[in-house]
Amino acid sequence: MINMVDLKEKLRERQYKLTSQRQTILQSFIDNPDRHLSAEDVYNIVRLQSPDLGLATVYRTLELLSELDILQKLDFGDGRSRYEINEMSTPHHHHHLICLSCGRVREFEDDLLETLETAIARKSKFMIVDHQLKFYGYCQECQEKGED
Repeated sequence: MINMVDLKEKLRERQYKLTSQRQTILQSFIDNPDRHLSAEDVYNIVRLQSPDLGLATVYRTLELLSELDILQKLDFGDGRSRYEINEMSTPHHHHHLICLSCGRVREFEDDLLETLETAIARKSKFMIVDHQLKFYGYCQECQEKGED
């Protein structure tokens, strides 16, 4: 699991400082490891402890951290960018299960595409460096609600 010391080092490697605003924003991701936070989500989390931190600053900081590959920017097709800490220790990103009813996003780690990726790379002579996979459907809770 990544911590603030790791994130501070990643920023320093890229000639950026861990300002108090960046630290507060990054802490929201550390404290919510299972969530994929939008700018509004982050703002609602951080404004409780830092009321002077504005939404525009949150947007700018998330974009910067995404450009620096500290955060991964995700698009789940709902019109809002979401972010998560970019765990560079794994060769591939995890994949996502997205509920079309409640919007909840769950992750799964099985990398079932490795064989397919190798075959595609060999056949197309294309060097694949990463992939993302998103499944859209209905979570168990929403399925159970629909059975009433």
